[in-house]
Amino acid sequence: MFDTLAHRLLLLWGWPRRLAALLAGALSALALAPLHAAPILFLTLPALVILIDGAVVAGPRGVRRLRPAAITGWWFGFGYFLAGLHWVGVAFFAEGRSALIPLMPIAVVGLAAGLALFTAFGVLLARLLWSDGPTRIFALAFGLSASEWLRGHVLTGFPWNLFGQAVAFTDVTAQAASVVGIYGLTLAGIAVFAAPVLLTDEMGKRLWLRRLTVTLVLALAAADIGWGAYRLSGAVPVGEAVIADARIRIVQPNIDQAAKWSPEKRQEALDRLATLSDRRTDPETLGAMSFSEIVWPETALPFFLTEEPEALARIADLLSPGTILLTGAPRVEPTGDPEDGGRRYYNSLFVIDDSGAIRAAYDKVHLVPFGEYMPLGALVRRLGIGELFRGIGGFSPGPRRNLIALAGHPSFSVLICYEAIFPGEVLPESGRPDYLVNVTNDGWFGESAGPYQHLDAARLRAIEEGVPMVRAANTGISAIIDAYGRMVASLPLGEEGVLDGFVPSERPKSFFQRSGQAFLLIFSVFFILLSLLGKGKRRAGS
Repeated sequence: MFDTLAHRLLLLWGWPRRLAALLAGALSALALAPLHAAPILFLTLPALVILIDGAVVAGPRGVRRLRPAAITGWWFGFGYFLAGLHWVGVAFFAEGRSALIPLMPIAVVGLAAGLALFTAFGVLLARLLWSDGPTRIFALAFGLSASEWLRGHVLTGFPWNLFGQAVAFTDVTAQAASVVGIYGLTLAGIAVFAAPVLLTDEMGKRLWLRRLTVTLVLALAAADIGWGAYRLSGAVPVGEAVIADARIRIVQPNIDQAAKWSPEKRQEALDRLATLSDRRTDPETLGAMSFSEIVWPETALPFFLTEEPEALARIADLLSPGTILLTGAPRVEPTGDPEDGGRRYYNSLFVIDDSGAIRAAYDKVHLVPFGEYMPLGALVRRLGIGELFRGIGGFSPGPRRNLIALAGHPSFSVLICYEAIFPGEVLPESGRPDYLVNVTNDGWFGESAGPYQHLDAARLRAIEEGVPMVRAANTGISAIIDAYGRMVASLPLGEEGVLDGFVPSERPKSFFQRSGQAFLLIFSVFFILLSLLGKGKRRAGS
C-alpha cells in the first residue's frame, strides 16, 4: 500500500503535484507549537522527497530537474508558512491599525510566499546534490538547513518556526541544541524524518549504501535521544538549582492591546501593574517586599518613563529596600536633527531601584520589520503611500547588547520580544550573564499559536547557551526556564497573574557557545559528502 501511494505521488503532474506539495507543507506545520505533532513529519518529508524525485520536465535541451524541483519546494514552503504563520493577521486588528485591515490577507499570503522562496532555494540546492539512491535524504537535509540559516540572516533575518523546533518537542530531544544549535537540529532532524522514504526504494540497488544510510539515520536519532537523556540525568530536579538570593516576581497584567495605548488608560496600566506586584499570594509573601527583582513585560508602561516623574515616584513607593524593577517602556532621545523630527525613539527596558532612580537601561537592537520600523521607509514616502503605513515603525535600533550587573543582584542580559528567536545572538560581548531576561508583548496576536511558538523559540536559546531565562509577557506566556530549557513555572496565555520563584542557576558554557558556527559547518560538510556518495554519473539538468 505504501509503495502504491508513493508511486501515485511520484507520477503527479501540474496542479495536482503543486497541491500535494502545498498540503505536505501545511501538514508539516502541525509539528510546531502548540500541537508539537512531530511524527507528522515522518509522512510529509518523505512525500516531499518523492515529489522532488518526480519533478522533471522534458525540454529541447534534455530533461530539466532544477526548476521543477524549486517550484515543488516553493509550494511546500508556501503551505508550511501559510499554516504556521496565519496568526500574523491578528495584529492588523489591533488599535491604531484599522487602515491596514484591508491589507491583512495580502500581507499574510505575501509573507508566506516570500518566505517560501527560501524553501525553494533549499530544494534547488538539494537537487544539485540529488541522486536516485538513499543518500538523497542527506541532500534534502543540507539544502533545507542551509535555506533556514539564510532565512535567519538575510535582510536582518526571520528564523521563526525552524524545522529544528519540531525535533525539540521534548526536553530530551531538545538537549542536542546545546551541541549543534537549532540549525544543527534542523540538519539532523530532516534526515531522520525523511528516512521512511527508503521503504519505497528498490532493495537490491546499491544495498551497501542503503545500509549505510539507515545506520547513519539510526545513529543520528540515537545520538539525539542518548545525549538528551545523559545530559538530563546529570541535572538536578527542576527548580532546585537556584540563585538563593535572587527571588523574582514576574507580572503578567494581561492588558488589552486595543486599549493599552489610549491616554486615559495610562494610569490604569500602572495601577494594575503596581497592584499585581504587591499582591500577597500566600502567608509567606509580603507583597513586593518579598522579592529582589520584579519584572514587568515589554512596553508595560505605555508612556515615556523619563518624562513621568510621578510614575517613578509611584514605583519607588512600591519597592522595598534592595528591590529592583525591570520594566519595558518606550524611550525618547532628543537629536536636534530635523530629519527625524528632533527626537529618536527606542523600545527599551529600564532598571529602577527603590529610590525611583533609573540604574540601567537597554535599547532593543534587533527591531521587527514592518512592526517597529518600515523597511525602505524613504521609498514608501516618495511613492506617496506613507499614510497607509502610518501605524508602522518609528523605533530606532539600540547600539549593542549589554550586560547589566548591579551590586547585590545577579547579572543579566535583556532580550526584548523578537530578539529571543535569533540563535547565537542572545549574549552580550561584554560577558556571560547569570540569566537572560526576555520581556515581550504578544498581545498583538491574541490567543493564537504565535505566543506558543515564540516561547518555544525562546526556550531553545536557554538550552543553546546553558543560561536560564526569566520571561515576562503582557498576555502570556510568562515563564521561568532553567538552563536545560525545562519549564520551572509558567502562567497560561490570556490570564492575569504573578509568577513567583527563584532565578535558576546557570550551567558551564555549552559546546554550542564555545564552538560557535564551526561545528555546524563541519556537520554540514559531512552531509554534503554523504549526498555525493549516492550520485551516479548522471547530472541534474538545469
